[in-house]
Amino acid sequence: MEKTTPVIEIDARSGFCHGVVTAIRKAEEELERSSEPLYCLGDIVHNSDEVERLERKGLSTITHDDLRRLSSTRVLLRAHGEPPSTYALARERDIELVDATCPVVLRLQQRIKETYDNSSPRPQIVIYGKAGHAEVNGLVGQTEGEAIVVENVDQLSKIDFDRDIALYSQTTMPLGGFAEMVDEIKKRISDNVSFSYYDTICRQVANRVDHLRDFARRHDVILFVAGAKSSNGKVLYNECRSVNSRSHLVSNPADFRVEWLDGATSIGICGATSTPRWLMEQVRDTATAALGKA
Repeated sequence: MEKTTPVIEIDARSGFCHGVVTAIRKAEEELERSSEPLYCLGDIVHNSDEVERLERKGLSTITHDDLRRLSSTRVLLRAHGEPPSTYALARERDIELVDATCPVVLRLQQRIKETYDNSSPRPQIVIYGKAGHAEVNGLVGQTEGEAIVVENVDQLSKIDFDRDIALYSQTTMPLGGFAEMVDEIKKRISDNVSFSYYDTICRQVANRVDHLRDFARRHDVILFVAGAKSSNGKVLYNECRSVNSRSHLVSNPADFRVEWLDGATSIGICGATSTPRWLMEQVRDTATAALGKA
């Protein structure tokens, strides 16, 4: 009997979100426009292969500590956004900012700042998100560090349920988790206390969950491509794995193992919002070559 070659499909909806696409385009445009140094404050995207590709083009990644030592140069702000203190420091150091903050994140920053500056009495501003994440740091900065960050309902003990609450969300958190947070606060909050909540989750990211679940169900094996630093990658990979136990997380082609494909007739390749299309294509090509040798 003739051996059947497995079909390999790359998910057309996986890969960079609009915010990341715009940030990378801005970086490439600035690198082409001038030979002067261009720095990026933090990894431009949570994918080491893409970071290294841009570093080869001349983009240097720096930390906030590095920023304090620079002056009279160009610094790109990635899609995650930054707190007001970063802009103030740039002005002090005569640093030209190339601002690639995602418009969705920027609107969220503005809404939180509006609540913080103009509400009377000022409510407790609660952010459903991951403490220490770059986007969350930028959001907390709109409140001069006063916002309370909670990642799950177990952390709601940080909140005073006898005071007004305004709940926002990091743009890449799961919709189900936000709904659970809202329900739990409603249960615990005292009578006659105001509770306002704003679903600020990016639908381009959130809507990928159901799509990826369907994609994972359609294939025997899933190769999920994401960088080790990508929190979105971990979430989406676990969604794939929840419906397809033969889902495997790979950061690049070097992680691939041909034995994962044993007996498979259909292989799906997908990735996080921080995964470049070219990297998924490299994983596909590696899998195709391995199957050809098998």
